[in-house]
Amino acid sequence: MSIASALGPSAYWYLARSTGAVALLLLTVSVVLGILDSVRFSAGPRWPRFAIDSLHRDTSLLVIVLIVVHVVTSVLDGFAPIKLTDGLIPFATPYRPLWMGLGALSFDVLIALVVTSLLRRRLGYRSWRAIHWLAYASWPIAVLHGLGSGSDAKSWWLLALTVVCVAAVVIAVLVRVAQADTASSGVRTGAAVLALATPLGLAIFALAGPLGHGWARRAGTPASLLGAAGGASHGTPVAAHKRTPPGRLDRAFSATVAGTASQSNEAGGAIVQLSMRLGGAVKGELRVRLGGSPLQGGGLSLTGSQVDLSAPGMPSVMAGQVVSLAGSRFRARVTDQSGTVVDLHANLSIDQSSGAVTGTLTGSPVTR
Repeated sequence: MSIASALGPSAYWYLARSTGAVALLLLTVSVVLGILDSVRFSAGPRWPRFAIDSLHRDTSLLVIVLIVVHVVTSVLDGFAPIKLTDGLIPFATPYRPLWMGLGALSFDVLIALVVTSLLRRRLGYRSWRAIHWLAYASWPIAVLHGLGSGSDAKSWWLLALTVVCVAAVVIAVLVRVAQADTASSGVRTGAAVLALATPLGLAIFALAGPLGHGWARRAGTPASLLGAAGGASHGTPVAAHKRTPPGRLDRAFSATVAGTASQSNEAGGAIVQLSMRLGGAVKGELRVRLGGSPLQGGGLSLTGSQVDLSAPGMPSVMAGQVVSLAGSRFRARVTDQSGTVVDLHANLSIDQSSGAVTGTLTGSPVTR
């Protein structure tokens, strides 16, 4: 069994999360600078207006680069069924189609903005200016994409980042409205009401949606990703089951396992993923991802791993890493949110031609 680089959550996943968050932050900076630029904003003699314009342009270009990296790393991570075309074609992906589609739509708007900016002289100022307003529409779409499809929607840091971004744009809009000498009182009032209603609407949406129970299923996550694999590795809530489990995985247990093994080669090694169901006295799902460098004569020099174990009725997924690996046998240690620690011992048989996996799994609690 040959395997490769660090895994689940993989480096691609961390990079996808970080670039998405930074892209939202920089898009907010770009939008704020664009709004304030219309009121001849200047930060003093060291930052004249042309410097602000240059910063606005460069920030927008950097957002494009970060979004490209965000899309590519999301595809390379391989957790969700996302293709490169899903980053450009809205609502085509089977994974959370609406919310992923909003991200693609926001990206398309930014691309249109860059292209028209390059053709500004041919389009004329008025036409370019009309299209340029689409940049402001891309920002709320991006915020909804981050809340609706992001695996960190319930994380305090992402919520804090979103609040800061929304507050910055609202303040910029209010400043712009206050400085608009030529605007009528009705336009000013409408713009101010819209600016204040936007964060309220986003807060209601977040509480009723991403922060609510069962959002992963309601957002359109495929059923195959609602179990342990999605829950522990990528922050996706595990689908609730109402039936009483026939066995407990946080206690000593013994079970048979059956599933599939898949491998993807990369520079310097390969990635092996095992997806198995537990049978016998206990029911559940086990997902193992391994990364390392292939050894001569077979085997693996392990450099990274992720183990996710779940069962119907369990309050949380048990997640951990492989402690030792010897051929098709491994020992892993997993922990749930309550602090229960379980040692797992697996003895597997893998059919190299079909990728079928069979074997046994035993578990014993370590501490609580």
